[in-house]
Amino acid sequence: MLQTLALREKTRDEYLARRDPIAADRLHWRAQSFRHMVHLLPGQSILEIGCGQGLFTRKLIQVTHGRNPITAVTFDSFEEKPADCQELVERIVIEEFPGPLEGRQFDFIVAMDMLDQRNCAALLQEVHELLNPGGQVVFYESNPWNIVLKLRRGLTGLLGRSDPRSLLSRRQLYELMSEVGFIRVFAVFNDFVFAPLSPRFVWLFRNLSIIFENAPGIRTLAGSILVHGQKPPRAVERPAVSLALHGELRRSLSVVVPCYNEEMNVAPLVEGLKRFYDDYLYEIILVDDNSRDGTATVIRGLAEKDSRIRLLSRIGPNGVGRALLEGYRAATGRYVLTMDCDFQHLLPDIADLFDAAVEGYDVVVGSRFSRHSVLLNYPFGKILANRGFHLIAQLLLFRRFRDLTNNLKLFRREVVDQLQLLEPWFAVNAETGLQPLLMGFQVKEVPISWINRTPEMGLSSFKLARVGWGYWRVLGRLWLRCLFGIGAYRTLPLSKKSRGTCRTDDPEGLKPISEPGKLG
Repeated sequence: MLQTLALREKTRDEYLARRDPIAADRLHWRAQSFRHMVHLLPGQSILEIGCGQGLFTRKLIQVTHGRNPITAVTFDSFEEKPADCQELVERIVIEEFPGPLEGRQFDFIVAMDMLDQRNCAALLQEVHELLNPGGQVVFYESNPWNIVLKLRRGLTGLLGRSDPRSLLSRRQLYELMSEVGFIRVFAVFNDFVFAPLSPRFVWLFRNLSIIFENAPGIRTLAGSILVHGQKPPRAVERPAVSLALHGELRRSLSVVVPCYNEEMNVAPLVEGLKRFYDDYLYEIILVDDNSRDGTATVIRGLAEKDSRIRLLSRIGPNGVGRALLEGYRAATGRYVLTMDCDFQHLLPDIADLFDAAVEGYDVVVGSRFSRHSVLLNYPFGKILANRGFHLIAQLLLFRRFRDLTNNLKLFRREVVDQLQLLEPWFAVNAETGLQPLLMGFQVKEVPISWINRTPEMGLSSFKLARVGWGYWRVLGRLWLRCLFGIGAYRTLPLSKKSRGTCRTDDPEGLKPISEPGKLG
């Protein structure tokens, strides 16, 4: 097994160094995806299997901000520890597996291109033992169905240089993970940005990759397979770690959450907000949009225990846009965070929004379509609608952005005061995303991830056919306002002094035209 692991480790690093023109970016995407997939908290331990030259290790340090202990295992005794990882990483040379890891356990394990038909079952058994109860493992494995890989293997075979790896299919990986005893197992096709693609065309395929990854049939040709599993039990209590790291945001935050039939979601969301961001919280405004279940009763119980929690009860007509408008009017904090009630699993990741606010951005948006995001089993129709809308919006409004229509946004108070919200339903998210950009505020997108909906998160009330026209109505109104100064948004204050800019977190993403900062 060790010979196979050493071979896989060396083959992977040689490929990254010689054959992959965007290796640094790809490793960054994967490190960020790993972080979002497991919703990593400071202090939780990470084991990297097959660290090799430390290429991926460096990216793990970067995306975790050095807040997580990392143990990096290599099977090549001749590899030296990278100088820039000396203090932050425990590096172990393995001559017998698990060897010096015997008896140790980790919160998370991650590996790239290490599962081989010759050693997979034995390795997975050891990985299972090395995880804490409830711990998670993430593998990135080459996809044997990738047509470019098939052609390259055929060509090198004719030249007498066969691929030494014995790759596993998605089905085989899924079955082996399940047989070993992992739960919450999924194996999905991932990443269409692969060699021989040149760096010049990467920007195009980065936009197309998420579409292809979720497209039936096409996704089987992806460059890699992302494999996830969890060691039982399913329910694990999250560590009580405060993510409120910025003193300047203390008691400054109003959280506005529209709630419709969210009886089972609202308490976990509030508990999570208080656990991770208690020092930031000034008030939590829960807008009950005429729910038919016990949502209002649950909120009243929460409010009795914490005076910062406020219930706004709406009688009707219903509509998430109407609920958000009432919540915004009631909010009095210096910053306003808006989110859906079923976002409790994303709470560790929204710390990035507060980091960007401290940098000086006026609006920070959680972007589902960054290459640092994970979008698994997302409805394909919604992906096409979202990408089509944003493409046309960029052309009509002469701005560049990736995803401004998600209801996870952090605003400065003065931005909220100037919004003109007319849409009663989900198209309000287009208003809250596009209007600040046109008004001249500095907007930043940070990556978030969405891994399907789980049963405990309830059912989405988003109906594409019913609400889709509202997004185009918003775009038409903004276009009329920008070009002719007419229409329903004719009084929207567009900036003449400064052009609104949007920045993404992609390495080759769009840079702001001017430095971020609060507008005078």
